[in-house]
Amino acid sequence: MSGTPDLLVVGAGPNGLVAAIRVARAGWRVRVIEAADVPGGGLRTTEATLPGFLHDHCATVHPLALASPAFRTLDLARHGLRWVHPEAPVAHALAPGRSVILEQDLAAARLALGRDGAAWERLFGPLAREADRLLPELLGPVLHRPRHPVLLARFGTPALLPATTLARVAFRTDAARALFAGLAAHAILDLGRPLTAAFGLVLGLLAHAVGWPLAVGGSGAIARALVAEAEACGVEIVTGQRVASLRDLPPARATLLALTPRQVAAIAGDRLPAGERDRLAAWRHGPAAYKVDWALDGPIPWADPATARAATVHIGGPIGEVAASERAMAHGRVTGRPFVLLVQPTHADPSRAPAGRHVGWAYCHVPNGWTGSMQEAIEAQVERFAPGFRDRILGRVVTDPAGFAAGNESYVGGDINGGIQDIRQLVFRPLPRLDPYRLGGAGLWIGSAATPPGGGIHGMGGWNAAGSILRAGTAGR
Repeated sequence: MSGTPDLLVVGAGPNGLVAAIRVARAGWRVRVIEAADVPGGGLRTTEATLPGFLHDHCATVHPLALASPAFRTLDLARHGLRWVHPEAPVAHALAPGRSVILEQDLAAARLALGRDGAAWERLFGPLAREADRLLPELLGPVLHRPRHPVLLARFGTPALLPATTLARVAFRTDAARALFAGLAAHAILDLGRPLTAAFGLVLGLLAHAVGWPLAVGGSGAIARALVAEAEACGVEIVTGQRVASLRDLPPARATLLALTPRQVAAIAGDRLPAGERDRLAAWRHGPAAYKVDWALDGPIPWADPATARAATVHIGGPIGEVAASERAMAHGRVTGRPFVLLVQPTHADPSRAPAGRHVGWAYCHVPNGWTGSMQEAIEAQVERFAPGFRDRILGRVVTDPAGFAAGNESYVGGDINGGIQDIRQLVFRPLPRLDPYRLGGAGLWIGSAATPPGGGIHGMGGWNAAGSILRAGTAGR
C-alpha cells in the first residue's frame, strides 16, 4: 500500500476481515493490524494432537456463516472454501442408547419428533421459511426500525421467554424439550433467564433453513479464504504487531477496533469521552469454555448408532439435567454431569484425519477463569452414551479457560462469546445507542463479538461497523 490508509482495522478475526473487505470494495485504502502471527482469530486449524489429525482451535460447525448476509456477499469458494453437511444438523443424547435427531428437512423433523412433531413445525416452520427476511433483522442491533415488524414479532414473542419455560410450554415430550434446551444452551447462560429462548430459536431455524455445515479441511480454511478475498480487494494485512495505544498507529481518517470493549478502553484512552470509556472498561465477560480435543483410532462408539449421523452432539440427558448444568455454571459452580457440546467432524469430512481414523472435540461451560479440570467429567459423559469411547483415544489436548485466553486475547477468562449476553449486554451491546458501532471519539468505531449480533462466525459485527463507517463517509475519497 502506498500512502496513508483511509481506514485502519485493529484485529484480523472474521469481524475485522469482513469489515476491511466491505470498506475496501468501496475503493478505500485499508490496512489491518493483527497482534498474532497469523490472521483469523479463533479460525485456526492445527495438528494439535498427532500428525495428520486436524483440530479446530475453536468453532467447527458454522450455520451462521452460511446464513450471514455478510458472508453471502463474498465469493469465498474462489479461494478454495468448500462446505460439507453432515446427514443431520444435531443429535441430542437423551439417555444411554437413545438420541433424538434434529433433521434439516422440516417434514422429516416432524416425523422424527413424534407427538411433538407438529408443535416443532408450528414453532420453527414459519421462522425457517422466512429466514432470508428474518435473519437480517436478527443479525444487527436489537434497537432498530424493523423492516418486517410482524415477522420480527412472531420471533420475538417466544424469544423473550426463558428457554426452560418455552420448552415446557411448547412441547410435551422429553425428547423435544431436551433438544430445544440443548440448542438454547449455546447462549452460555442460566436457561431459566429471560431471552435464553432466543438462542434456541435462532439455532433451530438455522438448522432447518441452511443446516449446520463444516468447512472442508477445518475452520482455518475460512480464515484463509477471508484473507485471500481481503488481499484481492487491496487490503494490506500486517501480523505480529501489537497495538497498545492509538498513538502506536499511523494517521488514518478512521479506525475500527475489532476488539473487546475493555481493550478498546485501554487502547483509545482519552480519545474517548470519560463516561463512555468507563462503560467500556466495565464490560462484563461471561462464563468460559473448557475443551478437550481427541485423536481417535475409530469413530465414537455411540450406544445409539443414529447419533453418528450428526456432526454436533449435545450430551446432556433430559431438560432438567441440561438446565442444572447451565445454572451451576452461571452461579460459579460446575456439576459432575456437565452439559457437553461434542463435534465429530470426520464422518462428514474425512480429510481431517488419516484413513480410518477420526478426530473429535467436546467442551462444557465453566465459570470465567475456572482453574479446575473438567477433562474427566467430559470424557465420563461421552463414555456414558458411547461405552468404549476412552479405548479409542490415541491422543488428547486440553484447552482450559487460561488456554483459550492465551490463544486469543479477546477470549478473556475463557469467554469465547465476546461478553455475557444477558438482557443488558444483549440489548445494549456494547453501548446504549442506535448505532452501537460508532464510538464517541472522532473517527473511532468498534466491530467485534462484543457488538451486535454477538459471538459466532458470521462477520456481522464487522460488516455492520463497516456500514456505519460508509454512512459517515469518514474515510471516503
